[in-house]
Amino acid sequence: MRPFSPEHLIAALAPYPGAPRVWVAFSGGLDSTCLLSATAAAAGRLPGALHAVHLDHGLHPDSARWAEHCLDVCEALGVPLKIDQLSIRRAPGESLEAVAREARYAALAALLGPGDLVLTAQHQDDQAETLLLALLRGSGIEGLAAMGPVSRLGPGWLLRPLLDVPRAALEAYAREEALPWIEDPSNASLAFDRNFLRRRALPLLRRRWPSASATLARSATHCAEAADLIEAQAAEALAGLGGTRPGALSIAGVAGLDPALARAAVRLWLRRRGLPLPDSAHLRRILTEVLPARSDVSPLVAWPGCEIRRFRGDLMALEPLPPPPTDLSLSWDGGVLVLPQPLGTLRRVPTGQGSEGVRGGDGAPRLRVRFGIPGQRCRTRPQGHRRALKKLFQEAAIPPWLRPYVPLVFAGDRLVAVAGVCACAGEPNADHQGCGVRWEGHPWEGLGCFSAPG
Repeated sequence: MRPFSPEHLIAALAPYPGAPRVWVAFSGGLDSTCLLSATAAAAGRLPGALHAVHLDHGLHPDSARWAEHCLDVCEALGVPLKIDQLSIRRAPGESLEAVAREARYAALAALLGPGDLVLTAQHQDDQAETLLLALLRGSGIEGLAAMGPVSRLGPGWLLRPLLDVPRAALEAYAREEALPWIEDPSNASLAFDRNFLRRRALPLLRRRWPSASATLARSATHCAEAADLIEAQAAEALAGLGGTRPGALSIAGVAGLDPALARAAVRLWLRRRGLPLPDSAHLRRILTEVLPARSDVSPLVAWPGCEIRRFRGDLMALEPLPPPPTDLSLSWDGGVLVLPQPLGTLRRVPTGQGSEGVRGGDGAPRLRVRFGIPGQRCRTRPQGHRRALKKLFQEAAIPPWLRPYVPLVFAGDRLVAVAGVCACAGEPNADHQGCGVRWEGHPWEGLGCFSAPG
């Protein structure tokens, strides 16, 4: 076993000579104590100023004492410490481990400035545990790649410089340097999957295969290389799959790919859009239910945080739609109207029809904003015919599942504007010919179908 030393970190940080700051995520446990101690010993050769951050989850009654311990250690090392209090809110059915992990990385991302580095203390044994967990969950090649040594995090970089260091080497370094650390009692609980693997499964495997952690970590590296190759192929395929509207994919283009490449391309598309990735069952439904569906139907495949829909020839990915505001009716004086979240705002614009649009004051019509009112008709030109709202939605390429969210502006009982679609002219030769409104700040602006002022 190769001993651990500060030289290990110098080599890991060499590719980042211009980093302004180097942060160490410091929990106070053995692993992060070794990482912080070695980094502090190499402080004069770091690319930037050394800082530490302690994330207090507030999940244990001793968490405040742990924070004080971390402060004492950092003062002894001469390292500035920032302590952040995390707010952990777990929904029913969510894993506490997963929620806490997401909160940690979100806090670290918010901490970093452009080009900053944050070092975390996951080691070789952690990598082996992560691979085993991924195998037991039936993960794909990306999950089996486990933890990468380097990844983007906010405006900076997340580095895991200890992934090739066994925990035994860290224990030896801690004893040699007489380092103080704390033990989290939750690490002994077998209720957590990772603890069960660490305390029961991996020791049993090492009795038969002493180098089990190293070989499992090496397999994760092979999987990471394969995942990189697959992503490169998916990126090349994705470059030619753009749909007719921003962010959409061409259904015909995706359907024309080899199924394995289609799955990889859809996963990459969702990851680039910042949406949660589907499991294999939902991904299979996208390819077998949504892609071959008739163009006049609206299939839906949904999982927490994401909905996949199609409209005409486009495959679309959205955050889940809120409940339709069907019963909502709002009074409007013609100024800026803030709609309930996440529906954005309405504001007045000239209609270009000899009218100043919506007007406030005593001379303006009494306006109300409503949603999803059936049977409405609209005359888009003073001398034109009154046409069904459904036809206008179709011509404007508004998907059926978005139509209940479109604000409808009424003057009395008369529809005078369909936000983002068209203004409705009054009776021929009437003084008030139209009602011009602009709909902004809603989550569907990027779809390219609400560009016109109503």
